[in-house]
Amino acid sequence: MTLKLLVLFLTPLLSGLFIYLVPKSKPTTFKLLLVFAGAYLFGITVIHILPELYHQPVATEWIGLFVLGGFFLQQLLEYFTSGIEHGHIHKHEHHSHDHHHHYHSHDQTQKSISAIVLLVALCIHAFLEGGMLAEPAHMGPHYDINAILLGIALHRAPAAFALMTVLSFQLGSKHKALPYLIGFSLAAPIGLLISSTLADAQILTEEGLILLYALVCGNFLHISTTIVFESSPDHRFNAKKMAVAVFGALVAVGVEYII
Repeated sequence: MTLKLLVLFLTPLLSGLFIYLVPKSKPTTFKLLLVFAGAYLFGITVIHILPELYHQPVATEWIGLFVLGGFFLQQLLEYFTSGIEHGHIHKHEHHSHDHHHHYHSHDQTQKSISAIVLLVALCIHAFLEGGMLAEPAHMGPHYDINAILLGIALHRAPAAFALMTVLSFQLGSKHKALPYLIGFSLAAPIGLLISSTLADAQILTEEGLILLYALVCGNFLHISTTIVFESSPDHRFNAKKMAVAVFGALVAVGVEYII
C-alpha cells in the first residue's frame, strides 16, 4: 500500500515540478514519450485488463456496459480538460490588446474558475484510477496491480507536466500553478485510500470493485488510443513513432513475465 501511495503521489508531483528545470520542452521528445506511454497503456489494457475482467464473477454484460461507460465518461471529462490527460498543451492566445498587462478582475476570476474546473475534471479521473488499485485481503488478487500501476504512472507524468505548463501560462505564474499540481498529485492516493477502506469494511463489494475496474478500463482505452492515433494526425507513416509505439506495446507484453 505504501509503495503504491508513493508512486501515485510522487510521479505526477515530480513530473510537474520538472517544468522549473526545463522551461522550454522539446516537442519531439515529449511526443515520443507520450507515444510510448500510450502504447504501453493500450497494451496492458488489451493484454492484461480486459482478459482478466471477463474472468471475474460478474455478469459479462455489466462489465461491457461499464467499460463503454468509462470510455464515454473520459470523453466527457476531456471537454473540461482539453486532453491534458494525454499530454495536450493548449495555450489560449490573448487578444492583441492584452500585451499591456491590464487584466480586469472579472478576467482573473474567470481564469481561476477555469483552472478549478480543469483540476476537478482531472482529479475525477485520477481518483478513479487510484480506486481501482485497492487490494482487500478478503477478496484476493484480481489483476496484475504492478503492471497497471506502472501504466498509471506513465500517463500521469506527462499529464502533470502539461497541467503545469497550461496553468503557468493561464495564471501567469508557475508558483500560482503549484497548489493545483499538489491537488492533482493527491487525487489518486486519496482514491486508493478511500477505495481500500471501503473494501476492507466490505462496503465496497467485490462486484463493485470489479465494475470500478471496468470503468477505469474504459478510461484507459480512450486515453491510450487517443495518444496513439493523435501522434500522426496527418496519417503519414513515421518510422520513429511506430518503433516507439511497438516498443511500448512489447514492454506491456513483457511485464506479464517480468513483474
